[in-house]
Amino acid sequence: MDIGTIHSIWTIVLFVSFLGVVWWAFGKSRKARFEEDANLVFADEKQTPRKGQGETKE
Repeated sequence: MDIGTIHSIWTIVLFVSFLGVVWWAFGKSRKARFEEDANLVFADEKQTPRKGQGETKE
């Protein structure tokens, strides 16, 4: 087995691995989990009332 064959096999292995990661990341069954994880940064922020929502003038 020469170096060209080894490089070809390695390229195929890496390409298949890349396709696996893409399939995993963009699979429909994981969309809800990723959307929930994306919103975790905002979970501990204080909610400020918007104009007309809960404000009272006295």
